[in-house]
Amino acid sequence: MTLSHLGAKEGVTGSCHLLHVKGLNILVDCGSFQGNDRPVPMESWPVKPADIHFLFVTHAHIDHIGRIPELIQRGFQGEILTTHPTKALLIPMLEDAMGFSGIQEVEATRICKTIEKLSWRFDYGEVFDLKKGLRFKLGRAGHILGSCFVRLEDRETGRSVIFSGDLGAFDTPLLPDPEPPDPCDVLVLESTYGDTLHRSRHDRVRRLGSILSKALSDGGKLFIPAFALGRSQELIYEMDRLYSDAMLQREFPRLGGSKVPVLLDSPLGIRLTKIYSSLAPYWDREAKDLLARGDNPIDFNGLYTVTRHQDHNRLLEMKGPAVIIAGSGMCTGGRIVDHLRAGLEDPRNDVLFVGYQAEGTLGRRVIESVESIGSLGRRGVGTIESEGAVESGEVLGRGRKADGYVELDGERVRIRAGVHVLPGYSAHADQKGLMDWVATMPEKPGSIRLVHGEARARKALGERLRAGGYRVVEF
Repeated sequence: MTLSHLGAKEGVTGSCHLLHVKGLNILVDCGSFQGNDRPVPMESWPVKPADIHFLFVTHAHIDHIGRIPELIQRGFQGEILTTHPTKALLIPMLEDAMGFSGIQEVEATRICKTIEKLSWRFDYGEVFDLKKGLRFKLGRAGHILGSCFVRLEDRETGRSVIFSGDLGAFDTPLLPDPEPPDPCDVLVLESTYGDTLHRSRHDRVRRLGSILSKALSDGGKLFIPAFALGRSQELIYEMDRLYSDAMLQREFPRLGGSKVPVLLDSPLGIRLTKIYSSLAPYWDREAKDLLARGDNPIDFNGLYTVTRHQDHNRLLEMKGPAVIIAGSGMCTGGRIVDHLRAGLEDPRNDVLFVGYQAEGTLGRRVIESVESIGSLGRRGVGTIESEGAVESGEVLGRGRKADGYVELDGERVRIRAGVHVLPGYSAHADQKGLMDWVATMPEKPGSIRLVHGEARARKALGERLRAGGYRVVEF
């Protein structure tokens, strides 16, 4: 087996790994790059796209699937292998991405038809034969609906490799927890939060309720950048609890009785939420129990959807209070950029970040702008923590309204809105979660390669793993 890392080798986005074994070229993920991460041109790959036999897709986030259209345009005709939910989510995600990238509709339609023809879906936990004595198994990764880790084994030699994909945290709304992996010779392990310990997830909904109540107390808007896939559905789930649970309504009366509208301003997010509803058999037990009692946990009174662009434009002028969930999660495009351009200078408004912000993204620049003027460390709503990876605390500048600035399309926009970072919403396992997952292996892997993380995260996780007796190799 020879292994090449064609993306997310030294950064967080653009996951793409190439395994060559027994004359077969096997790709695991083929994702887009964001922020400062830079792609490896396909013409520089060790093999041509047309010579790749199989593509495993660990989940449907764009930083893991976004270059599949280019792969097909360059001649890929192999098989695409993934889980049932990921196959359902794959084409909607890519249709949206191709629209933003400028691919013409006719060509996008051709690419989608090709993907549909080439892709196959498999159940979790079962072993399937691939080719030339290779077999594979997909395990639940707990990151988003349908996410998996991939184990490939050569039956003749017994050699095996596991690609973790993105591993999720325990106690994530809607999702079953990550499953323990089987033994392997090589583990390719993500390290996004390898230097971070998340806050406890058990009181997360109450921390969200507290921030929502206080942020909306002055009648402004609360903007929440969120990925259309995964994060949007988690937020809706927990707002459903805040809007529907009698105990939580007494605790947060301002949020009870649908007094404050929640607007999902994301056509893709709306479409994916409907698909999530159709995939209820893959939900966790708590979500299934709520649904059985007649409470759809990703819908509630007070939730509104904004599909048409003219309605989005009217929303920019609408007065608060209101909660607006819009993509993209790192503010690299999409409708959230319009909201920030229109709303950052209004001190009645607030921005709540609930996910990782990669280096070079607008979301990261907003946070760093506020941090740079010394507001980090000042008390506001809740307490401030230092957690690395820009999941650093609950409030940056709330109370004194930060007044930093960012550049948007060449124009300086002042930040007079409150800026919040809420730990506990990461879809990724933290350092402890990653260590615990590796420790559930029946025996230690022969070696571990760390990918999908910034340098400090890979370094910190590598040190912890080595201290635990694991062999972490540099590449």
